[in-house]
Amino acid sequence: MYDIQYVPKEDTFHTSKTACKQISNGVQAVFGPSDPLLGAHIQSICDALEIPHLESRLDTEIHVKGSQEFTVNLHPSQELLNSAYKDLMTYLNWTKVAIVYEENGAETVNSKGLIRLQDLVRTPTKNTEVYIRQATPSTYRHVMDELKQREMFNIIIDTKPETIQLLFRAILQLQMNDYRYHYFFTSLDVETFDLEDFKYNSVNITAFRLVDSENIRSRLLLRDMERFQPIGHSILNKTNVIKTAPALMFDSVMSLAHGLAALDRGATLRIANVSCEDEKPWSDGTSLFNYVNTVEFQGLTGPVRFQDGRRANFKLDLLKLRRDELLKVGEWKQQSGLNITAPKYFFEGGSPNITLIVMTNEETPYVMLRHNAANLTGNARYEGFCVDLLKAISAIVGFQYVIEFGPDKIYGAPDPDTGEWNGLVKQLIEKKADLAVGSMTINYARENVIDFTKPFMNLGISILFKIPSSQPTRLFSFMNPLAIEIWLYVLAAFVLVSFTLFVMARFSPYEWQAPHPCLKTDFVVNQFSVSNSFWFITGTFLRQGSGLNPKAASTRIVGGIWWFFTLIIISSYTANLAAFLTVERMITPIESAEDLADQSEIAYGTLGGGSTMTFFRDSKIETYQKMWRFMESKQPSVFVSAYDEGINRVLEGNYAFLMESTTLDYVVQRNCNLTQIGGLLDSKGYGIATQKGSPWRDKISLAILELQENGIIQMLYSKWWRGTGDICNRDEKKKESKANALGIENIGGVFVVLLCGLALAIVVAILEFCWNSKKNAQMDRQSLCSEMAEELRFALRCQGSRQRPALRRPCSRCAQQATGPAYISSNVRSSESISHRENGMLPMLERRKSGVQSFEIET
Repeated sequence: MYDIQYVPKEDTFHTSKTACKQISNGVQAVFGPSDPLLGAHIQSICDALEIPHLESRLDTEIHVKGSQEFTVNLHPSQELLNSAYKDLMTYLNWTKVAIVYEENGAETVNSKGLIRLQDLVRTPTKNTEVYIRQATPSTYRHVMDELKQREMFNIIIDTKPETIQLLFRAILQLQMNDYRYHYFFTSLDVETFDLEDFKYNSVNITAFRLVDSENIRSRLLLRDMERFQPIGHSILNKTNVIKTAPALMFDSVMSLAHGLAALDRGATLRIANVSCEDEKPWSDGTSLFNYVNTVEFQGLTGPVRFQDGRRANFKLDLLKLRRDELLKVGEWKQQSGLNITAPKYFFEGGSPNITLIVMTNEETPYVMLRHNAANLTGNARYEGFCVDLLKAISAIVGFQYVIEFGPDKIYGAPDPDTGEWNGLVKQLIEKKADLAVGSMTINYARENVIDFTKPFMNLGISILFKIPSSQPTRLFSFMNPLAIEIWLYVLAAFVLVSFTLFVMARFSPYEWQAPHPCLKTDFVVNQFSVSNSFWFITGTFLRQGSGLNPKAASTRIVGGIWWFFTLIIISSYTANLAAFLTVERMITPIESAEDLADQSEIAYGTLGGGSTMTFFRDSKIETYQKMWRFMESKQPSVFVSAYDEGINRVLEGNYAFLMESTTLDYVVQRNCNLTQIGGLLDSKGYGIATQKGSPWRDKISLAILELQENGIIQMLYSKWWRGTGDICNRDEKKKESKANALGIENIGGVFVVLLCGLALAIVVAILEFCWNSKKNAQMDRQSLCSEMAEELRFALRCQGSRQRPALRRPCSRCAQQATGPAYISSNVRSSESISHRENGMLPMLERRKSGVQSFEIET
């Protein structure tokens, strides 16, 4: 059985008397009232008499954990609701928000709105500017107009549902119902609002709800709710949407029912026989309250569970107005926080009637005027990478746009003295543009005053420089394949080997042969005179024959090692000569930023008022600081007003231009006289700039990510960087490779081999000399030392003859053909001796003073 009594608001006296009268008739629980002032009085009575008190109102009072209270509240606490509000603000990235509240809060709650939202005001989300305004039905228009003048586009509405239509009228009159505005209502009954005027103009309306009217269980419970119509609330509105207040009251009664059922299974419950006069508590009240406080079930307002008499682990559905209806786009839970299940509804395309002003600068290849722009109108006058990118993004997000050029042709940088911005950044700050597109770098300073989307292109600063003029062709350029020191070493080796061959040929007895193998002569000759030695070495060096062939082992070693030496030298020369004839060497005076910083002959600069200039100005790296001091003090100024001006200065020579690598790549692809020096000095990205707190930032960011994943942006890059215009067909391998002269470190080993071969030949020649001297000494019956001395004197004669006597020096081929012995007389006093003296053979004949005067050749 139930007993319902109606009391006037704010009449605590009559409310207390009515409650005491009900209690004296015998009760097991008291429900309500919903008014916070009256509810506090009823709560104090129930606490004193230990009667369970079930409420469904928003309680803003702070409850001390562990305090003895007999109240169970089905309504979520304001602290948890504020947590849900802050999670939503964080997700939407609200950096500037206005709060409009009434003295009498929403949903028949008479607590002050500012007190309810005090936690949200005290601890807003990070970097969020909060603007608070109190409003009444008579001041709605004035307050909303003030917000419009202050350009507050994110607004939290905490007003009474009864007067919400007056607020809607003020919004419509002030035309604050377009895509820029986002309204969040604290009311949990936003589904009961008439939003017909806001459904088709892309305005953003968001709210939480506690009752899931679409839940199957909710629909099944509609029949049971008809029994509770005497409660005095309209359970359903004309659209069959369950209101929050009666749903909470329904779950309150269900909580008591589950508590009674649990208690009946373990004990017998008596009706409370208490009164307000004797203040004697109900003995069974504590048991019943404990059972009610531990119930868990699925109610109209979601899962019902209590912790210390407060609602815990509840769920809020997040609703958003989309086109013609409110749709569930996420949910918030105390354990897990906010979970957006349909993010596309937050970042979906807007109305095709929305037209954004896009500000940009004319810059190749990002935004350019068509050659026939004078005959075209609107966006058709423009072409370029950013124009195609805008077209693709607008198709995904859903908006129209108008492209305009910025007034000062720069992207924007703060003035170091006044802090005032210029360029496109200023246009966004002053709300003269909705978007800024181009080669606009995302940096810290700009991000503080405007917002950027996700980067659509990554890049860095690099150096543009003119390719040095090729070296003039020289008459003796054929000598370039070998370094100067190699040519000198070859010349030294040529002289050394020739002289060594000559000397060893005179020392070696096997190089003394008869002039002709079939003629009998009294003398032998040596073919390796000084001139013949040089001729032999020259012929073999040039890979040609000379008609001279060494016969002794020592001279053959010299010849063989020289042939190996010339093979390596000639092969290396030939191979490197081909490289010099086909590759043009490129020698640049600078190779990196450090080279620029360490010199002052070549000027260098950046685009004035751009992010590159800001990078050097604010850099903490010593090299870049040094470069900034040079650029700042250089006269005339090294800063340029446009990229074309910087490129022209580079082409004029003696100037290096520091610019973004993407633009540099475009320029180098189309001008073979320019090149990139070094790598990237930093890493950054280009993004689309929006106004601070603009709702378009996240929508465009998602569109950029989609285009990147689909490869559309890479296709646009290839189209405008390498698929249009006059592309320079330079051979990149040729540009990067260099043909260097071979040095001693490359072919020095062949000289070592040559020296080792010469040393070996000298050793063999000495052994041959010693062996022959020993044999002659035995035949002549004289000492070895005297024999070696005589041979050495003849070999070292400065003007030595190529002939010598044939004593004891057989002619092998004649010896085989002779038929009898042959004798040579030792009498040298005839005219023949005179001839022998002239030919240098007399000393060898005169040295025979004793012994056999003739010898026989066996045939």
